[in-house]
Amino acid sequence: MAKKNRNVSKIKAPLLHKPVGFALSWAGGALAGLAFRRAWMVLRHEEEAPDPLDPDRGWGEILLAAAVQGAIFAVARSVVDRTRAKAVARSTGTWPHPNAVAAKR
Repeated sequence: MAKKNRNVSKIKAPLLHKPVGFALSWAGGALAGLAFRRAWMVLRHEEEAPDPLDPDRGWGEILLAAAVQGAIFAVARSVVDRTRAKAVARSTGTWPHPNAVAAKR
């Protein structure tokens, strides 16, 4: 009977992780946005990063902002994906397949 319950939990686990994964992704994106704004304030002492379409900003400034923002978002996404994978492993007993995590994006 324990084997039957384990199979049922493996079936239900992905259904439970989708809303949790969505919430984690949203929260990670929001935190990454805050981190980027703070990092930009430290780097350039400005409230807002330059808009790529702003004619008064130079290429260097635009590309610096994009690089910093991309790096921060990549780190945040890695933290969220790794946290989600560890939670799935703890709850199901198996590590999620890398393609399963990538398919959720």
